[in-house]
Amino acid sequence: MVEEASALPEKPERPRLTDADVRPTERESFERKKDYLEGFLAQKPEPVAGGEPGGDLYEAVIDALKEIYDPEIPVNIYDLGLVYGVEIADAHAIVTMTLTTPHCPVAESMPGEVEMRVGAVPGVGSAEVNLIWDPPWDPQKMSDEAKLELGML
Repeated sequence: MVEEASALPEKPERPRLTDADVRPTERESFERKKDYLEGFLAQKPEPVAGGEPGGDLYEAVIDALKEIYDPEIPVNIYDLGLVYGVEIADAHAIVTMTLTTPHCPVAESMPGEVEMRVGAVPGVGSAEVNLIWDPPWDPQKMSDEAKLELGML
């Protein structure tokens, strides 16, 4: 047996919330304060020390490293991924780096050139190069710019 409906049921009325229904203390908590970022935006960034990443001295050392090119590959040693780290403390710079292979033809001269170039940066009193072989260098350490220069992208 099938039962037929003569008319559609009425839609229930949707509840509405007006300002009069909200108590003043609740209304204040719901309103967004217009100056909620004022204190945050008024803060000045802390200056970066010169020897830290982003500091002037650190960036000058990185620029000096970018001027040193591998004689066999037309890419600088920084973008090539040969530089693993730069530490600067009390005007003493320590560059931790590797070479493409231990049998690299510039294995004897490259660390001396890096030390000389970094030591010539104004603000660096002395430079030291730590040549390491672990982890070994591989092409994945190259920057995108170096890969593009060598046609690897």
